[in-house]
Amino acid sequence: MHRPRLLVALVFAALLLAAPAAPASSSGVVVSQVYAGGGNSGASFTNDFVELFNAGTSSTSLDGWTVQYASAAGTSWQATALGGSIAPGHHYLVQLSSAASVGAPLPTPDATGTSNLAVSGGKVAVVTNASALSCGATAGSCSGVSGIEDLVGYGSAADYEGASAAAAPSSSTAAIRADAGCTDTDSNTDDFDVDTPTPRNSSSPVTSCTDGGGSPDGTTGAASVDVDIQNSLSLALEQPVISFGTASSGTTPAPVSERVTVNSNNATGYSLTVHRTAFTPADLPLGVASTAPAGGTLGPALVGGARAAVPIPPAADLLVGTTSARSAAAGDVWPTTLGFTGPLPVVAPGRYSATVTYTLIGR
Repeated sequence: MHRPRLLVALVFAALLLAAPAAPASSSGVVVSQVYAGGGNSGASFTNDFVELFNAGTSSTSLDGWTVQYASAAGTSWQATALGGSIAPGHHYLVQLSSAASVGAPLPTPDATGTSNLAVSGGKVAVVTNASALSCGATAGSCSGVSGIEDLVGYGSAADYEGASAAAAPSSSTAAIRADAGCTDTDSNTDDFDVDTPTPRNSSSPVTSCTDGGGSPDGTTGAASVDVDIQNSLSLALEQPVISFGTASSGTTPAPVSERVTVNSNNATGYSLTVHRTAFTPADLPLGVASTAPAGGTLGPALVGGARAAVPIPPAADLLVGTTSARSAAAGDVWPTTLGFTGPLPVVAPGRYSATVTYTLIGR
């Protein structure tokens, strides 16, 4: 009876310890990107930066405001002064420190500071005054502090909005507010994703939060797309020329490999057949043998490793094999061999030649 009660009490305590949600930005000005890899090895940009976005419906003066940064567990905040104003749907770029001359330069910043953001974790706050904060050691400690317009804890940050911090960025990624900066549920882990940094300043195109984050002045066009896919049948022979070398009447030369690779997109499969011309100046008893690839079925005359005579038209082709489906992506390989069905007959000395033709037919 005691153990279930203890478990319930622990769960309830955990819920009480979750960071309370900070109030939503009263002006609509929020942190839309945090990039902490400036100048690091593999950096996308030379400098760290914090990007602000006005998701509200009216311009907001930033005179006297600051962007402040503290380490993951720290309570000593470094402030960067802001100025000017930020119009609805516009961005404001705050350029911060650089580790080295690695990465691309940022667009022209709207404000500059010297804070060095840690990739592994930290806290960024938009504050409506210039007084340095002193909170941030524990979850929720900054939630009731006057002047904080927006707070983002990322990575290993000890304080954050909502239940947990946003994921940590890297040298090539940033913590980016969802829905083009328009989403603000007061939960850092839900509102931010890690993605490729795209710093924007006050001169960047406007973003509207009334049409899903897209531009308020836009249009669309549609184009139909089609493709006509034809039946595809192709085969490739291992050897374009086959030689049995020098042989004598009464002997049977060793068979020679002639693998046939078939490519077919015919859903119902294909048939592979073979025929030949007569040898000149006198005919010889040429035959073929084969085994079937996966999914293939040998022709009746070749079952069991038999070597069957290759016919000469007008006799019908010899069926090497069939399939009932498309070929494998790399093709079906039929490992045929050409050889003689018996000893060479007694003929006059000389060179004897013929042509063997494999035929592929879609079923």
